[in-house]
Amino acid sequence: MLKVGITGGIGSGKSVVCQVFTALGIPVFNADEAARHLMENDATLIQNIRQLFGDDVYSQGKLDRAKISAVVFHEPEKLQQLNALVHPATIAYSKNWFEKQQAPYVIKEAAIFFESGSYKDMDVMIGVYAPTELRIQRAMKRNNFSRKKVLSVIANQMDQDEKMKRCEHVIINDDATAVLPQVLKLHEQLSRAKE
Repeated sequence: MLKVGITGGIGSGKSVVCQVFTALGIPVFNADEAARHLMENDATLIQNIRQLFGDDVYSQGKLDRAKISAVVFHEPEKLQQLNALVHPATIAYSKNWFEKQQAPYVIKEAAIFFESGSYKDMDVMIGVYAPTELRIQRAMKRNNFSRKKVLSVIANQMDQDEKMKRCEHVIINDDATAVLPQVLKLHEQLSRAKE
């Protein structure tokens, strides 16, 4: 089974593209959703996060994301330490998920494939590109973030142009170019790739 990675920076529209693939019957693994699930359900990961940030980052079994965001904003090394805990757990969880799928190809959606090295587990990488200003506006609206917060997230992600260069395919999601025909063309190619 072909493993396809979909990546792009915050606000690029990865989720929109993945919704189209889902509508075409392709299973999609969302790494961010899986990481959120694991941070509240994996006992070892919870214990390690408590050791890193203190017991008060959990309240009634729920992770206080605002508290963690405030810490990592001022101490970037804590973000690296958190990622070093969460990424291996998420990658292991995704491998288990992949083994259970029955489809011509499957998709894993993640923002930091190249940064984490998990792109090596994929057969094909697809980038989702959107102009920076549009990404900022989308992220501010969707996440209720300030412009400063979105810019700080962008600054912590790999440069978008560099990310797109590393992908075999790029989907333009700039609100001017139709996404559907681009996805349908790729779907056709990917479905045939394993025949």
